[in-house]
Amino acid sequence: MGNKKLDNDYKKKLKVEEEKTQNEGIKDKEKCENESNQINIKLLIKGLSDRNGLIRRNNAEALGNIGKAALPGLINALLNSKNVIQRRAAAKTLKLVGDETALPHLIKALTDDPDPVVQCSAAGAIAIFGENAVNHLITVLQSQEHTEMQHGLATWCLSFIGANGANAIKKAAKSKDSKVRSAAISALEEHIRQSQDQEAIKLVESAINDDVENVQIEAIRLVGKLYKIESLTPIIISKLKNKNPDIRKATLFSLMQIKAKEALNQIKELLEVEQDYNVRKIIELTIRKIND
Repeated sequence: MGNKKLDNDYKKKLKVEEEKTQNEGIKDKEKCENESNQINIKLLIKGLSDRNGLIRRNNAEALGNIGKAALPGLINALLNSKNVIQRRAAAKTLKLVGDETALPHLIKALTDDPDPVVQCSAAGAIAIFGENAVNHLITVLQSQEHTEMQHGLATWCLSFIGANGANAIKKAAKSKDSKVRSAAISALEEHIRQSQDQEAIKLVESAINDDVENVQIEAIRLVGKLYKIESLTPIIISKLKNKNPDIRKATLFSLMQIKAKEALNQIKELLEVEQDYNVRKIIELTIRKIND
């Protein structure tokens, strides 16, 4: 009986040792695989600096398939590489990886990298993150330290995001910063077209009479891009009398786009008194297009 118990104890200990050895083997294998993957990632990232575009694309696709594990190396290449080709490719590859962890680093590349192509590539990657990117982009627009190009790229990102970030963009349309309001109003186009959201339409209506003329112009242009929204037509018709010729031009183009026949009398009256040569030409074109 005692020998049988000793035999069972021995078997249990042997099994424990076998499992321990097996687990250590698995860990060693995983460690080797991880080290091998890291070496592979480093080689692929190094290949992003290759002058051959096909090689760069293949490496980018491979890194995109690897996913999150490639993030640290890609972010490091984006922010610290001295090779501009590699920085450009790293930004594009982060778009393929599609992990939000990269967002603040892409924003840094957009605002700090001296190369305009890197900035554009970073913007293209930022735009895929939808509503989560909106606040980052607003920060760019609010800063006076950034260039007009960087502000333009942030505005483009917001427009690309559009309906995918509608709530955050509607909030931005109420910002105290006129650049943010202007960019947000323009970015509401897709959302309004899809949903006829009355809150968003009210924001556009408010923007048409904004204290800042650039915001007014963006709102007036937006009305022309949308399917005719009856409530906004009389408001933009009233802008034909505005003192700013750029606002009159934007108004005429919008009325032309929506073929606002109800505005013809006011447009003809404007033609009789308009002094600006360029505005007169647009008036004549608008009348012809509406009558077509």
